[in-house]
Amino acid sequence: MEFKELELSNQPKGLKKLLKSRHIRKTVLYIVLGAVAGAVLFYLTEGIHMNEITSGDFINSMLLGGFFGFFITNSPCARGRC
Repeated sequence: MEFKELELSNQPKGLKKLLKSRHIRKTVLYIVLGAVAGAVLFYLTEGIHMNEITSGDFINSMLLGGFFGFFITNSPCARGRC
């Protein structure tokens, strides 16, 4: 019996593979942009009129914006499965 030698190329593993993924980079970018947009929107709508901005409301607005950024890149319609 003859066996052929299996040739495996050096492929990145683990975290390096994740960071090189185009979809992961796009998702992270949209999450950050959504969080910044949520913070700006909070400041423009409520922060100007308030004397003291509570960190809880500010963080909730950033989390909601980040979720929208995540949803935009990972929704079924964004991935062509509508």
